[in-house]
Amino acid sequence: MENPCDLTGKGALITGASRGIGKAVAEMLARHGAKIAVHYGVDERAAENVLQRLPGDGHIKLAADLGDSTEAARLSEMAAEGLGRLDIVVNNAGIYVTHDISQLDPAHWQEYWNRTIAVNLSGPAHVLHGAIPHLEAAGGGHIVNISSRGAFRGEPDAPAYGASKAGLNSLSQSLAVALAPKGIKVVALAPGWVLTDMTREFLEGPGGDKIRNQSPMGRTATADEIAQVILMVVSGKADALTGGIIDVNCASYLRS
Repeated sequence: MENPCDLTGKGALITGASRGIGKAVAEMLARHGAKIAVHYGVDERAAENVLQRLPGDGHIKLAADLGDSTEAARLSEMAAEGLGRLDIVVNNAGIYVTHDISQLDPAHWQEYWNRTIAVNLSGPAHVLHGAIPHLEAAGGGHIVNISSRGAFRGEPDAPAYGASKAGLNSLSQSLAVALAPKGIKVVALAPGWVLTDMTREFLEGPGGDKIRNQSPMGRTATADEIAQVILMVVSGKADALTGGIIDVNCASYLRS
């Protein structure tokens, strides 16, 4: 039977792929034939575990601090060199740091703000700037930026996170227009809570029911569901989605 999402021969860079959503995306795209660059920040062992479990061959792992502009700018070049080509970039890596604006002194406020914006917004921008020549050389490609419902509903306990994701949405839409003539499609995904190893502690804790009850489905999305949406986006079967921001939050937050 023909695989409608055949990615055989495609090279894909997944940032933050050592766990959570990034891991699920790496596994999903690899199952459909893509060669994966598994990016990680600090946990090399976790990245190696993901790498060894990916189906197929030709996969690599790459370390980079996305909060460092030089390292972020080099990441796509390393991925293209290691994979032999670059067709897909999924900007998934990000941080969420709580910082109450009314409680922090100026130095700590600036520290948390600057680090969050560097990793969540500037980092992806530098990764994409480095990726564009390789995507163009491949005849076009796909960029998926993982945003958040927090870009729309706000994040009072982590305002830098909400601001960074709102900026990532705008960056995605700007690049969708700018890069369309080069055959490069750009989509953002805006999940709510997603069940992963990182969120399990919260979702299985005393506040779990409150989180799940934000959705009329009584649950959160899973990492595999996010990965399925990304597979559709990068398959080449839904390129009219370029410029879109796709909500994947089990109707826990609705907008129009």
